[in-house]
This record gives sequence, C-alpha cells and structure tokens, in this order.
Amino acid sequence: MKNLYILFAVTTLVLVSCQEKVKEEKSEVIAEVGNAVIVHEEYSGTEPTTPEETEFYEPKVPVVKPGVMGAPPSDAIVLFDGSSLDNWISSTDSTAAKWHLNKDGSMTVNDKTGNIQTKQNFGDIQLHIEWKSPLPVQMEGQHRANSGVFLNGMYEVQVLDQNDNPTYVNGQVGSIYKQHVPLAMASVPTGEWNTYDIIYHAPEFNEDGGKIKSGNITVIHNGVLVQDHIEIKGTTPYIGWPKNPPHGKGPLLLQDHGDDSRVSYRNIWVREL
Repeated sequence: MKNLYILFAVTTLVLVSCQEKVKEEKSEVIAEVGNAVIVHEEYSGTEPTTPEETEFYEPKVPVVKPGVMGAPPSDAIVLFDGSSLDNWISSTDSTAAKWHLNKDGSMTVNDKTGNIQTKQNFGDIQLHIEWKSPLPVQMEGQHRANSGVFLNGMYEVQVLDQNDNPTYVNGQVGSIYKQHVPLAMASVPTGEWNTYDIIYHAPEFNEDGGKIKSGNITVIHNGVLVQDHIEIKGTTPYIGWPKNPPHGKGPLLLQDHGDDSRVSYRNIWVREL
C-alpha cells in the first residue's frame, strides 16, 4: 500500500511538471506570434512591371439583386448633401474642388480636373456614399464609369459600371482594387443610384513606422455584403505589390479616372468609430 501511495505521488508530480512545461511552451509560441512581422508570401519574388501580371478573371462573381438605400443617422458627419462642395478640395493642389455641382443634389466628376478629397481627415469610420454611372453607356472594361472611393486616401473600393461589362474580377465593382474579389456583383441598372456602406478600420504602425496590425474593410453594396471584414494588405496600386507606408488619419478621396467617366456621387456621410 505504501508503494502505491509513492507511485501516485510521483505520477502527480510528473503530470504537474508536464502541464507547467506545456504552459511555458504555449507562452513562448504566443510571444513569437505576437512579435512576428506581417509578411504576405504571394507578394514575393520579382515585382510586376505591367498591369496584366496582377489581373485575373476567375472565379466569376455571382449576381445578387440589391436592396434599398439608406439615410444619414443623427450622429453622422455629412460630407456632401448636394448644396455645395465646401467640404472638398482638389487632391492635386488643395484648391477648391472643381467637379460639377448638379441641380439634383449630386456632383459629377469633371474629367481631367483630378481627384477630390475631404478637408477633414478620418481614422476608423462608417461611410455611406451613393453613386451612379452615366447613360448612354460609353466605353468598355475599366474605362466604363471608372472611379473609386479611397479610405485614408490610399485604399480603394472600386467604382465601375459592371453591367454586361466583364473585366478582371479583382478590379470589378465592389472589389478592394487588385486585392480582394467581391463576394457578389450587386449593381443596379446603369444610370440608377448605387449605395456603398463601408466599415473601415485603419492599420496600426509602431514608432519606427513598421505595420503592427493590418486594417480591415467591410463593404455592403446595395444592401448586399460584398467584402466581409477583409484584411487590407497595403495600398492598392494599378501596377505592383501593395505598399505599407506609415500613416495616421487621412482624407476620404474620390477618383477622377481621367477618361470621361462622368460618375456622379450624392448623400455622402461618415460616422467616426
């Protein structure tokens, strides 16, 4: 009986020792992961020098019927209500925005006058914005009603007339340009108003400028979820890999694609998160 007690005591000590060792190893693993540098292996090797190297056309995106439009909540910052362009400036030289202000409460890209951006800078936001492509239809592919909504002035949610207009799916309407294919193509008919409702959380950087936490974006297009809390891998360039320059708050930017896109916008508001 004495020997049985001794065996039980030794077994208990061994189990406790093993548990403590597992805890220590687990802590070391967590520490390693916590200090790891964020690396995306698909962006290794020789950097592309042509746009076609970062374009792909599969898988095809299913078409989903859209829902209804929304209105600003009471705590929203209204950036455009159709009355003026006072909250916007030229991205090129910070002068007054030169886009067309329309009688119907919208504004339209003024071709080749450049991008416009908000005077106010933002971090994490909920954004509501409405846009439409023009009639009659002009051009094809990426040249048909091409514009973009840039969070922090550098991360693009693509605006494009996608109706009967195939293009590379990581550059189609609702994509995070050249990074994330949308879950669905939810556009209304050409010439009607689309809505984007976007939740944006900015990336975080340490004092040395290194990215320590990726940002993320959720996009609802006409009531349909098309980007589900996806990781922002970096900037969204036409050519090349995403980059990760350190930054703080930044403007909301709307793109003049420079090819007579004539995209119109209205009812733009944000809620700071």
